[in-house]
Amino acid sequence: MPASGETGGRMAAARLRCPGCAAALLLAVTTARPAAAATPDQGLDAAAFVDTLVTAFSREETAVLTLVVGIVAFALTVSILHLRARRQFADKERKSSEQLGELKARVERAEGLLEADQQILVVWDPAGDSVKLHCDPGASRDLPQQSGDVLAFGKWLSPESAGELDYLVERLRRFGEAFNVMLKTRGDGYIEADGRIAAGRAVLRFRDLAGQRRELAEIYHRHKQLVHEVERLRTLLGELPMPAWMRNSEGQLTWANPAYARLAGSGDVAQAVEANAILVDGAAQPPAADRPQTESGAAGCRRLPAMIEGETRLLDLFESHTREGSAGIAIDVTEVEANRKELVRREIAHARTLDNAATGVAVFDADQRVVFHNAAFRSLWGLDADYLADQPEYGEILDHLRAQGRLPEQADYREWRRRQLAEFDMAGAEAEPDERAVHELWHLPDGRILRVTRTPHPGGGLGCLYDDVSETVALESRLDALTRVQRETLDSLAEGIAVFGSDGRLKLSNRRLGPLWGVAQDTLEDAPHVEDVIGWCRALHDDEAVWSTLHGAVTGFADSRESVTARLERGDGTILDLHVLPLPDGATLVVFADVTDSARIEKALRDRNEALMAAARVKNEFVHKVSYELRAPLTNIIGFAHLMSEEATGSLNERQRDYVDHILNSSGALLAIINDILDLATIDAGVMELEVGNVDIADAVRAAVEAIRDRTVERGVTIELDMAADIGSFKADEKRVRQVLFNLLSNAVGFSEAGQIVRLSCRRSGTSVIFSVADEGPGIPDEVRRSVFDRFESHALGTRHSGVGLGLSIVKSLVELHGGRVELDTEAGRGTTLTCLFPERAILPDSGPGSGDAVPEIAAIESLPGGSPPVAPRDGPEAMQQSGTT
Repeated sequence: MPASGETGGRMAAARLRCPGCAAALLLAVTTARPAAAATPDQGLDAAAFVDTLVTAFSREETAVLTLVVGIVAFALTVSILHLRARRQFADKERKSSEQLGELKARVERAEGLLEADQQILVVWDPAGDSVKLHCDPGASRDLPQQSGDVLAFGKWLSPESAGELDYLVERLRRFGEAFNVMLKTRGDGYIEADGRIAAGRAVLRFRDLAGQRRELAEIYHRHKQLVHEVERLRTLLGELPMPAWMRNSEGQLTWANPAYARLAGSGDVAQAVEANAILVDGAAQPPAADRPQTESGAAGCRRLPAMIEGETRLLDLFESHTREGSAGIAIDVTEVEANRKELVRREIAHARTLDNAATGVAVFDADQRVVFHNAAFRSLWGLDADYLADQPEYGEILDHLRAQGRLPEQADYREWRRRQLAEFDMAGAEAEPDERAVHELWHLPDGRILRVTRTPHPGGGLGCLYDDVSETVALESRLDALTRVQRETLDSLAEGIAVFGSDGRLKLSNRRLGPLWGVAQDTLEDAPHVEDVIGWCRALHDDEAVWSTLHGAVTGFADSRESVTARLERGDGTILDLHVLPLPDGATLVVFADVTDSARIEKALRDRNEALMAAARVKNEFVHKVSYELRAPLTNIIGFAHLMSEEATGSLNERQRDYVDHILNSSGALLAIINDILDLATIDAGVMELEVGNVDIADAVRAAVEAIRDRTVERGVTIELDMAADIGSFKADEKRVRQVLFNLLSNAVGFSEAGQIVRLSCRRSGTSVIFSVADEGPGIPDEVRRSVFDRFESHALGTRHSGVGLGLSIVKSLVELHGGRVELDTEAGRGTTLTCLFPERAILPDSGPGSGDAVPEIAAIESLPGGSPPVAPRDGPEAMQQSGTT
């Protein structure tokens, strides 16, 4: 039955897995092995027995048996070890108790020793920052009494010692570096600080010092200070650019800084010391045996030249000598010496410059004594150079000037003098010189005005400037008055005035400008820009071209600035003339002139002038035409009258002959009038040409006198001639000169009564030839005098004279055509004098006046009475007799 067999096997295996079965099995095996081995007759060895057992049990049963055996063996081993450990622990406990008792005894002894000395113990726990203090300073005056102040080193140690201890404690705790130092307290006491590592802890102990240990501490502290000072000094000297050195008593170089080695030509300091390098020839000191004995600390300074880097330099060597050696330093004073010489030179130059200045200059030192003054100062106050050479004090100079009456009058001179001297106390104050300067105006008794400026010097003393501003004040007063006058003048003008600066802003305007453009005056006083002003003006006149031109003229940067003129016709009917004128200082003057009324009047006058010119043209054309039309028949009349007078066609009776003479006389007079009109027309047209040649003055005068002879005889008038015999000649048109003289004489004879004298004088004056005709007639009143040279103006003035009024007009036109002028001197009741001034050479368009001869003296006065025989006239005297009169 297979099923039954498997079930039985599993049950047996289960039974074998139980601990009890396994233990029994293990016991059986262990007991069976000796028995089996003791039975020789069985013939079975141990191996066979094991094999038998192995084959007798299954694999699982074998594993369980092995486990049980191992557990039993482990339990036996642990029991044995436990017994042994108990014996060892008992021994250690006994020994620890003995050691603990010994340590307690040692601690008691250590605490006794600590309490026996005045000290403070600080212990830091190595596991953290906790600290344990054993503070029992006792009666110590240097150790802190409060445990809370122990670690506050700065409270009871000097700053230097506190800093040093902080550093040492930090090194102790971080790196375990032990130390033992002597420190100084704030009470000038000394303590010992000992730091070390003990049992893994940082321990710091403070002990009070007394007796010799205190003295040693003081010596140690002083030594440390000296070491630090020497170290700092050596560091400083090593960084200095100036050479420094030390020598021993034998003169050997023991120390030098890099600057010394560099200037001595050595590679470094060590080489310089080893070679005993000398900086400057003659600078090395002799040995102590050869050097004169000097007191310790004796110092000296020498100035020696030295060649440094190929350049000669000047060095000041400062050396201090002791019995142990010497030390020195060299300072390069080349630039200092050069600057000193330059300063002296500049002081001399400035003194010379100030001595030539117009402003009086005086400088006083801190003792109030004058140390510098120029010639203007002496001249301004009338002080003697010898007096100022004694360097008087400022107060003495004031008293001296007051005694001479040269200072301004003061109500309280003592107080005024005290204030003047008090300014010396301001010297050296920490303020800028310009802020401390005092400016005053002194009105001197002699009328002068001085501007006085006193400036305290930072180093003490006072500088005084005296400037005579009398003329300046007068000019400023005049300028102020002129400015006010200018302002009033501008405000009184009818034109609107505006002045724009170079920045385009309104700098000046008058009261008329605002109302002219409808702008408030307050707005113009705020200095608006030209663009703003143009913007306000556009409301009344929107002409972009005009405003662009004005804007460019004010703000343009052109090299050549030109004036601008324009006429603005506004919409409200106002007409303005705009004038833009550049000013020398870069500003621009703008003038708005209201020409509304004048423009209208100008237009009316222009229209009237055009009408008058048209009428004059019609008149001239009429005169010219009539003159030429009359001349042809008049010539025929004169010709036929001459034929009739010569009786070529038959004899005439007495009455017919009188008629013919009257016809000839009237025709001649009419022809002369027509010729005068034609001459005036020719002159007006600018086409008359003068036939310039040499005019013999005497001949021209005599010809004019002969031409008027018949009229003088008829009216009973005498002509007196005043002319030098050598009057000479001049360049002119002889025919026109005779015509001028004839018209002058004809006019004078016409206004003269019987028995009166007409004087004709001729002379030279400079480059002019002067003809003067004077009569004794009634003279010309003022209301007629203004029109005496007008054409067709004839005034009888109560005489029998009559004419068409062309004579003097012809005279004036012909004289001016020669480049001369006509002068009239007359007064009612005393006659008339007409003077014609001809240049020695007629001034034609292409020639200038010639140079005349010297004016000769009058040689004789020739009198031509009315009844004297006539002289043969030249150039048609008959025509002259018929020419126009006034």
